[in-house]
Amino acid sequence: MAIALDHLPNDVETLKRLLTETHVAHVTERAAHAVTRAALTTHRLEIEKLKIELARLRRLRFGRSSEKLDQAIAQLELMIEDVETAAAAREAMTPEPPVSPTLPSPPRRKPVRAPLPEYLPREEIVHAAPAACPCCGGNLCKLGEDVTEILELVPASFKVIRHVRPKMSCRTCEAIAQAPVAPTPIDRGRPGPGLLAHVLVSKFADHLPLYRQSEIYARSGVSLERSTLADWVGRSAWLLDPLVEAIGRHVFAGPAIHTDDTPVPVLDPGRGRTKTGRLWAYVRDERPWGSTAPPAAFFRYTPDRRGERPQAHLAGFAGFLHADGYAGYDKLYTDANGAAGAITEVACWAHARRGFHDVFVATKAPLAEEALKRIAEFYAVESEANGKPAEQRSALRQEKAKPRIVAFHAWLTITLPKLSARSELAKAINYALTRWTALTRYLDDGRLGIDNNPVERALRGVGLGRKNYLFAGADSGGERAAAIYSIIESCKLGAIDPEAYLRDILARIADHKINRIEELLPWNWVAARTQAVAA
Repeated sequence: MAIALDHLPNDVETLKRLLTETHVAHVTERAAHAVTRAALTTHRLEIEKLKIELARLRRLRFGRSSEKLDQAIAQLELMIEDVETAAAAREAMTPEPPVSPTLPSPPRRKPVRAPLPEYLPREEIVHAAPAACPCCGGNLCKLGEDVTEILELVPASFKVIRHVRPKMSCRTCEAIAQAPVAPTPIDRGRPGPGLLAHVLVSKFADHLPLYRQSEIYARSGVSLERSTLADWVGRSAWLLDPLVEAIGRHVFAGPAIHTDDTPVPVLDPGRGRTKTGRLWAYVRDERPWGSTAPPAAFFRYTPDRRGERPQAHLAGFAGFLHADGYAGYDKLYTDANGAAGAITEVACWAHARRGFHDVFVATKAPLAEEALKRIAEFYAVESEANGKPAEQRSALRQEKAKPRIVAFHAWLTITLPKLSARSELAKAINYALTRWTALTRYLDDGRLGIDNNPVERALRGVGLGRKNYLFAGADSGGERAAAIYSIIESCKLGAIDPEAYLRDILARIADHKINRIEELLPWNWVAARTQAVAA
């Protein structure tokens, strides 16, 4: 409510009335703004609560199947997106509160922005200042400048690279000289290494099927049929096969590995429907006990789940194997005479916990809740031991975890006779007791983990891809998927951009000597690039 100073009355009572009306108007308007700010505060608190819950789910590493956990995280992220969008829209529609001479201005929330990365290219736009002073027309001199950085996206685009090789003729002997043909990832093929890398990462890391990629490329005016993209994927997988085998050798050279498998629907044209193949993952990750050995994941595809499949994969391995209770692994732990074999079983406490968790969710049984609380104590000790050297991890487990595990065994032994043998809780107890030696083996060796979660994390990408692909076209498609997953998941474990890695590797691997293939492994590639930058 603005008041013109030239028209103010001289009467004191009238002035008091005008001042009161102005103050009431300001108070009313600011009260409306206060309600809006309260709503925004509520939005921010709700966002904070959802983010805390999201962080808790991301820290969760046992008790639920990985696909259920991924679904819960995805739903929570969508909820956060909706609440943040609503808060932003409300804040954008809220004007600045009026300035009152009698009431203090409320603080405005200032967003904290991280600086934009220095390595991003900069494009500078200079906005010319006025040539003369807008007030008096006098000459202007520069005092300084204000710089505002805006982050912009340059859409992905195609380009054609023309390799021109002039032919030269000798005037003396008439011989013809010409530069050799530039090497390409695919012999006589048209795709460059960057395009191939993008197709592979889009399919196997971003879970985008080839037919959807074909539609996206068409929007840029480039027609790439799905069959063409499939041919590129197949040829790239063949080209990368020596690198995949090198990853496998590295994984199986470790003292302890994690393994699990997941189903993959595969077309079976002879029967007119799909069959179930399997993707087997083998993960080496020694970071929890401070080893400098690079983490890596190696995948293999099989058309079924017969026990001889993992037995063939692990034929040359000797060490500890973190695995679930699948009977197909049993022959790995003993030789033909029944003596201990070269592979030692390490069971997974996450699997043992899952049975109690399912019972508690369904029935809220106090006994199941008690089992969950006791197992949570083992994981609390493990959180303290994470990252410490193997000897310290073992000593800490002996001091804090072993007494609790011994007490848990006694409690399970006493509780089991009180239950019906056919109850789900009895089955969960029997699962733990029959694998007790393998479950407690991690206590004596700091190189071992409490569970098999590293390999379950590596398999999450397969689960997401399976929802998008629906099925693989044939067994050969499953084998190609295993090869590319080996590279992409190994890059993820090493915090390496898989597209940047494949872009460079696909440009060089065709001419690279096979006896030096280890130089192209993801961790060696990063080390070589780091040295080159330093030089």
